[in-house]
Amino acid sequence: MLRTGDEYRESIRDGREVWIDGERVRDVTRHPAFQPIIDVRARLYDMAHEAKYRAVMSYDSGPNEACSRATKPPKTQQDWQDKRAWVDTALTDIGGVVIRVGDETVGEMWSLYDGRDVLNEIDPQFSTNIARHIERAHQQDLFHVSANTDPKGDRSKRPQDQDPDMLLHVVKETDAGIVVRGAKYETAAAYANQAFVKPTIANWGDDKLSDYAVGFIAPMGAAGIKHICRSGFAGRRSAADYPIANKFDEIDTLVIFDNVLIPWEDVLFYRHTRAAAFIRGTLHRYSAFPYVQRIQFLADLMIGVALFNVRQTGLDKQQAVREKLAELAIYRETINAHLTASIALAQPSPGDLLMPNQSLLYTGRVQACSRLPAMMHLARELCGGQICVTPDSSSFVADDIKAWLEKYYTVNEYWSAEDRRRLLAYARDLLNSDYAGHRVTFELFAQSAPFAHLNAVYTNFDFAQPLRFTQRAAGLSDRVMEQR
Repeated sequence: MLRTGDEYRESIRDGREVWIDGERVRDVTRHPAFQPIIDVRARLYDMAHEAKYRAVMSYDSGPNEACSRATKPPKTQQDWQDKRAWVDTALTDIGGVVIRVGDETVGEMWSLYDGRDVLNEIDPQFSTNIARHIERAHQQDLFHVSANTDPKGDRSKRPQDQDPDMLLHVVKETDAGIVVRGAKYETAAAYANQAFVKPTIANWGDDKLSDYAVGFIAPMGAAGIKHICRSGFAGRRSAADYPIANKFDEIDTLVIFDNVLIPWEDVLFYRHTRAAAFIRGTLHRYSAFPYVQRIQFLADLMIGVALFNVRQTGLDKQQAVREKLAELAIYRETINAHLTASIALAQPSPGDLLMPNQSLLYTGRVQACSRLPAMMHLARELCGGQICVTPDSSSFVADDIKAWLEKYYTVNEYWSAEDRRRLLAYARDLLNSDYAGHRVTFELFAQSAPFAHLNAVYTNFDFAQPLRFTQRAAGLSDRVMEQR
């Protein structure tokens, strides 16, 4: 059941319509903007077949059937430990951070599975479809992403009061399925197998039914789907000077649905706003875990480049420098603690799965996302101004000037000019480049906007305990606890 990297590459050579920089891409697996990140995803597929990684990346789901641990529906704490080990192993091997590889988006399907009772009130077939698609993504080892954000248009108006295509919606029902129009943004859609497409509207008002309340699975090569991608960072500048952007840029796509037929068996909910609201409210109860875990790896990289830089000249002996390094360590360990505790205090879900402790997970997400810009700036300060003034790699090998750069960039017997150049280039790409700025914005909004992060904390924190404690400590009557 486990695919190889080559099988994955072949699966996305399906004639899909992909555009980047105003040009049609005939084969995404060979295009310079897409090939590096596709090769990374292919590497993760291949790792599961290697003896070194097989036990961490996969498990036996039946006789002669191996499946990925990443997409296994979680039912025990060990399942979550295994998933955490999967991400740790994957990112360590590829030597960087990727967000969209499938494990962090399939969890949204598990949230749908938890909402079966709500969906059964509408149509029992929908919950059957969900269970089948969860099994299909797991058994067929598909690269599954999740399309969420719309172009939005004028948000002071209802969708019906402007161009209706600003939000994806159903335009027609047929015996074969529903026909949808509109657009969604999704990272990695152009090189994924399928996407879970769902609404972005948070407030439906009093409407019980809406053509905009629709969720479905769409193959990314389906007829009528167009992928219009932002310009990539890979290949624009030297890989020696921008080693992260040239390998780990994950291409974001405006996915156009131009009268796309979605078969009924791929429809997960339709028209009922209560179902759509439930899904929006629980969407990240699983997927937030691997998402936050990846930010822990960003913290490790910031600590690494900062500590290497200050050790070169002995600045790590100074108390002021150590205090800044401690701030980075606290940030990293705060993320680690929330992830660890969310597994230790995991909760049964409505669908009999096991979900990370919701209050701890969402609180950890707020800490990881909201403090990231400040931590990146702290790492910049520790790296010093040379990350923004160092010449590029071609200068270090140019005959007439390489001796001068060798002289001024060699620090001591431990740090040659080439090692120092490599470190500064890596730090610049991590903290200071246009790709680094893109990454900060991406982390801020990748799952949802900051206000939604805070609302998730509010709705999942147990306020009853501090209220009871305060009531008793202050000697308040029992009736104050009845107010809602």
